[in-house]
Amino acid sequence: MSSTAAARPAGRRRAAIWITLGVIVAVVILFFVFAGLYADILWYDQVGYLQVLTTQWFAGIAMFFIGFFGMALPLWLSIQLAYRLRPVYAKLNSQLDRYQQVIEPLRRLAMYGIPIVFGIFAGVSTASRWQTAALWLNGTSYGKTDPLFHLDIGFYLFALPFYRSAVGFASAVVLISLLATLATTYLYGSIRVSGREVRISRAARVQISVIAALYLLLQGISIWLDRYATVTDSNVNDMINGAAYTDVNATIPGRAILAGAAVFVAILFVLTAFIGRWRFPMVGTALLIVAALVVGAIVPWVVQRFQVDPSQKTLESPYVQKGIDYTREAYGLGDIKTIPYNATTTAEQGALRQDAQTTAQIRILDPAVVSPSFRQLQQFRQYYAFPEKLNVDRYEVNGTQQDAVVAVRELQQSGLGGTRNWYNDTIVYTHGYGLVAAYGNQRSPDGQPVFMESGIPSSGTLGTYQPRIYFGEQSPTYSIVGGPKSGKPVELDYPGGADGAQQTYTTFDGNGGPKLDNIFKRLVYALKFQDEQIVLSDAVNNDSQILYDRDPIKRVQKVAPYLTLDSQAYPAVVDGRVKWIVDGYTTSDQFPYSHVGSLSDATADKDTPKPAYAFDDINYIRNSVKATVDAYDGSVTLYAWDTSDPVLKTWEKVFPTTVKPVSDMSAQLMSHVRYPSDLFKVQRSVLGQYHVDDAGSFYSREDAWTTPNDPTSPSSNPALQPPYYLTLKMPGQDAPAFSLYSTFIPAGTSESSRSVLKGYLAVDADAGDTKGKVASGYGKLRLLQLPSGDSIPGPGQMQNQFDSDPTVSQQLNLLRQGKSEVINGNLLTLPVGGGLLYVQPVYVRSSGETSYPLLQKVLVAFGDKIEFEDTLDQALDALFGGDSGASAGDNNVPTQGTTGGGTTGGGEQTGGGTGGSAAGNTALQEALQRANQALSDSQAALKSGDWTAYGDAQKRLQQAISDAVAAEGQPAAK
Repeated sequence: MSSTAAARPAGRRRAAIWITLGVIVAVVILFFVFAGLYADILWYDQVGYLQVLTTQWFAGIAMFFIGFFGMALPLWLSIQLAYRLRPVYAKLNSQLDRYQQVIEPLRRLAMYGIPIVFGIFAGVSTASRWQTAALWLNGTSYGKTDPLFHLDIGFYLFALPFYRSAVGFASAVVLISLLATLATTYLYGSIRVSGREVRISRAARVQISVIAALYLLLQGISIWLDRYATVTDSNVNDMINGAAYTDVNATIPGRAILAGAAVFVAILFVLTAFIGRWRFPMVGTALLIVAALVVGAIVPWVVQRFQVDPSQKTLESPYVQKGIDYTREAYGLGDIKTIPYNATTTAEQGALRQDAQTTAQIRILDPAVVSPSFRQLQQFRQYYAFPEKLNVDRYEVNGTQQDAVVAVRELQQSGLGGTRNWYNDTIVYTHGYGLVAAYGNQRSPDGQPVFMESGIPSSGTLGTYQPRIYFGEQSPTYSIVGGPKSGKPVELDYPGGADGAQQTYTTFDGNGGPKLDNIFKRLVYALKFQDEQIVLSDAVNNDSQILYDRDPIKRVQKVAPYLTLDSQAYPAVVDGRVKWIVDGYTTSDQFPYSHVGSLSDATADKDTPKPAYAFDDINYIRNSVKATVDAYDGSVTLYAWDTSDPVLKTWEKVFPTTVKPVSDMSAQLMSHVRYPSDLFKVQRSVLGQYHVDDAGSFYSREDAWTTPNDPTSPSSNPALQPPYYLTLKMPGQDAPAFSLYSTFIPAGTSESSRSVLKGYLAVDADAGDTKGKVASGYGKLRLLQLPSGDSIPGPGQMQNQFDSDPTVSQQLNLLRQGKSEVINGNLLTLPVGGGLLYVQPVYVRSSGETSYPLLQKVLVAFGDKIEFEDTLDQALDALFGGDSGASAGDNNVPTQGTTGGGTTGGGEQTGGGTGGSAAGNTALQEALQRANQALSDSQAALKSGDWTAYGDAQKRLQQAISDAVAAEGQPAAK
């Protein structure tokens, strides 16, 4: 007795220990979960979009409980009824008796546990569909109807997906309840099988019949809804989406019949509950299955095989036409302007005179090539970096809009080398510095970019702005800023400074992240980032802020989860700040009669790789939102760009007050907003087929197009040519405009035919000017359609002609001497001079470790004629017999370029050029003298490390260059 008594306390102690450990583990797990949720609250609250987070939480929680109770209660009720209405004195066989003996001890647990488990799975599933429910509850009218059922398109976008999802969920609940009922009634003797005889108790019969009737009723509703889904299903040999002849004349009527039949059989099951005869519903169910086979499959097959196929083109043409019209509507192509373009191939003198404004702005700086040049000339320290592909923007310089290649100088902590530690990574090296911009149409005499904004501190033509980049595409995972110990700045601002200082420090004074003003918040973030130093370091105090989730696209995605974002954010100097501009799209795959395609497939090209796995089919897209992210404090602003978009209107009801009207955009921001590249890629992908607006021609696929491969991509891994931003004047335009363009070649299999240019698509990409005036032509798509008999070479064929030309080959071989690498830049195609002009910059990169691409030559072609010269002006003049007219009357001026300083050797500027119109011009000579002096001063300051003097010299240099251009009275030379 004593040993037993002693064992009991020991057992209790062990149980208590295990319980205590379990409680501790549970508390720790719950605290980790809480820490993550609380960190989200702090982040959203700081950025001003807490409503977005709470709306998602409340919607998800509400949908979870709807799904949980929607599954658990019917399932529990079905099991309870089947058990409680069991025959008490039923004689069971030995096998069932053994089953009951095994299950009986767990019966109560099973009766509650099974519904709870199924309810949890159902709740999680429905919670993930909160957006479908939100769209249904807040759906907005589209204002147009579909051509078959004449319902508002908003029904298909918002209501039908919810109805089908709800019916599917209800069907699953009823089916699982039916199976649970059958299992319970059989286990407890309500259903007894004796040989071929099956006996069912009255209570079980009523319950099973009612549940079966509900299931068949739901199937009838589902089949009825499937009629509407035919307008979004693929059809006509996958040529178009939407109901075609067989659907309209066989499938849809057949589904209506089946829906009615299902309801009728459901009524038979209800009658069985009262009259006790299973024969009628069983026969009805068998006939329903036969009807489904005949009406749902055989009849449509017969109609298609013996009526449609022999006369398919004639019978399907009306439906193909609907597919064309509604696809154009869904992708924003309804107002595209198609222009026949009989391109000339003869290069005549003065042919470019009417297009002088366009040729003056031809961008010879390739943003995909010159990143190493930016790094070498403007990086200054290894802990700064530029992206691999730069962006194209435009700025007004001396009253003239100039295309510019731009990038921000971001922080790259991997360049710190051996000085990396938690303090440096988190407290000291927190941000990048400055935006660098180079003229798109200029180069220095040795091939370097000519910068309009450069240096540290930043100087140039863009004015005064906040240059610090705390939020960018390469920002650290997190930084702690704003709370220096003893009030002394500790964040490295930039290398160098006044009075010979080696470094300049700063303190972040914005509102960029949650405050770490108590120990609890520090503990929360220590758990979030798995870093105890956030709690232990004395560099963190009550004034500190923690900055994280700093990528501009990620920030916009978090505050606008309903948007699909463009793959590229681009920076601009706006109202004294560097702002990241992000384009947001509303999409759907439920637009009637519209072509369905993969968004990833459509946007993939040389610059945008296709993700390995993507489930992003769409058949409707609008650029509904323009968003900005402040590079200094990370503030996010959403602007309703397409106010007519019903999808955006619907989401504005879900998240009210989060999107501002476009009228709140400043004039400077409007001048930098552009037509988004991903939307343009999707539209060009669709236009490859849907530029044909005649059903007969479309059906024959006799004029299908595709986007050509980029001629500079490797043959082993070809990729589509990306669209290019540049300023040009399209036929039908009064003046050049900042545009985005792409080309088309035939979609055939013949290599020779694939190389011929068939179409040229361009869109006015300039949203407005610095006066805040919205450009009336923004978003206007123009499609130049070349005659079928023309043989204008496409980009691939033109690249082959460049590479195989004897003169060009000889000069390229000279450029490759000394193991130098020749890099072909973007091959631009411009509709000028009544034909199509090809322009390609050619870069040379030496074999040295610190080398970078220098623009040395320019290839041009018009028709069959090719020229290869040092400058674009020289190449155009040679191409058009000595006088291209590109300079509008011999306006070539001496090239005045500067690199804006560099890591070695500083900037470089040289007079001379392609023309001599500046001779004798006193103002020009005086400006050039000032430029030379400023350049000498900047190089001296660079060597001495005096960054203040360097910045002042750079400003004087830029002003002198501007004065020289103004004195000449013409654009700077290309």
